Amino acid sequence: MSEELLINISPMESRVAVLDNGVLGEIYIERHNKLGLVGNIYLGTVVRVLPGMQAAFVDIGQSRTAFLHVNDMQREPRPVAEKKNKAQDSINNERTIIDAATDELAITPPVVSAQSTEVVPVAKTLIQHRLHESQRILVQVTKDQLGSKGARLTTNISLPSRYLVYLPSSEHIGISQRIDGDEERTRLKTELSSLMQTVNLKGGLIARTAAERVPVDKLEEDIYYLLQLWRTICARRQEMKPNQSSELIYQELSLPLRSIRDLVHADTEKVIIDNAQIYEQVRYFAKEFVPFVYDRIVHYNAEQSLFDVHRVEDDLRDALKRRVDLKSGGYLIIDQTEAMTTIDVNTGSFVGARSLEDTVYKTNLEATHAIARQLRLRNLGGIIILDFIDMLEQQHKDDILESLQAQLTQDYAKTKITQVSELGLVEMTRKRTRESLGQQLCEPCSTCQGRGFVKTAETVCFEIFREIMRCARTYNSPKKFTVVAHAAVIDLLLTSESDTVADLEYLLGRVITFDVENLYTQEQYDIVLD
Repeated sequence: MSEELLINISPMESRVAVLDNGVLGEIYIERHNKLGLVGNIYLGTVVRVLPGMQAAFVDIGQSRTAFLHVNDMQREPRPVAEKKNKAQDSINNERTIIDAATDELAITPPVVSAQSTEVVPVAKTLIQHRLHESQRILVQVTKDQLGSKGARLTTNISLPSRYLVYLPSSEHIGISQRIDGDEERTRLKTELSSLMQTVNLKGGLIARTAAERVPVDKLEEDIYYLLQLWRTICARRQEMKPNQSSELIYQELSLPLRSIRDLVHADTEKVIIDNAQIYEQVRYFAKEFVPFVYDRIVHYNAEQSLFDVHRVEDDLRDALKRRVDLKSGGYLIIDQTEAMTTIDVNTGSFVGARSLEDTVYKTNLEATHAIARQLRLRNLGGIIILDFIDMLEQQHKDDILESLQAQLTQDYAKTKITQVSELGLVEMTRKRTRESLGQQLCEPCSTCQGRGFVKTAETVCFEIFREIMRCARTYNSPKKFTVVAHAAVIDLLLTSESDTVADLEYLLGRVITFDVENLYTQEQYDIVLD
């Protein structure tokens, strides 16, 4: 599969489009007045501790306080002296058993403290035993603010580079699941372990997918970069003034540089950038950290917009629509709610050539490709319910699930198909770290208040009739009623509902007149008493 990255820069925002064989597969948008927070490290202040939720709210200088759960906290090490005293260890073991019944302690794997280099066993206590209001704490954002929810935090810091992820508070060496082959996984684990001892790096490492078949000298360069970065973060933390409630310690790379670090790989044929300044920045960054892509970076300076040339703007408009048409004539209906996203598969105009079962099977099979693409393109996350068209043959059902699984392997976000329900619905989850495309680019409709529909003109007419009768009973002096409403409503009152208007005038003994207000929505109206 050939792949291209298009980087579009404007004074308002940066956008990165990933094209798979010329088709838009993913889009990343970063508005300069609303930069994403994921990956940023803050020295925050605990605002409130919630024992009932085992969580805390932390001020990191944003509009909403961020959320930290006890499961996302770095394990608290015991004093090293305890480890060296066997007698004391025995007593502590007994105390741990008692505490487990009373304080619900959960024993966790050994970790490395950010301040100490010695590995010690630890116990995870309740959050009220570890945090208190006004306490300052080093945290990293794992999820951006979503709707009314503040950012999600962790104290388990992770620092990514091109090939590796450094975990200062862990001693685990992990390998990306996308790297196949026991031999390559063993090589990476052995070489990383050796390099960590050589440079005296305390903590843990994860080899990213890009590390596959990367020579040891490149891995070593990454380790030195991460080591220096962590030292800089620790130094900045020490420099913080005591009276500061929150401060940004480390900011994640800008979107163009982040895309070079995270998205390019061996199959990336070109990186096309339409801004000269960003083009030079990206080339400099690539030369230092991703040299293989350096010669593939191209500056685009034609008059026609880069995204227009590759039809990205058209695909973006389609990605905001509820309906997605399939080539066969079938279609998907995608509905995103706060709780979950549902995707309904329909045959539409596709009638097939053999049988109904064959038509349904082919439509569902085509839908698996479209669904996987739409999940990436729209960045849909959380719980997702897929309603495929009912099939009779078990083999067809198995084929659909197998095809869906195969398509999801291309997704950068972690996905999991949990089960097929008794009603035949496929239940799955997709990791959500930032707002979906719709949440980024859209807002609830001011007319329908996010319902997705408005009252018909007929319904509004009947509301107007009831309101006129209510006013007539309440006020005795008006000689005339003037209805101010949307053009569609006034038109209906003067045509189909003219008889009702005449009857109402006779019943009330008052004249009813009408004025069109073009600024009103179809549901808005006023009754003016004269």
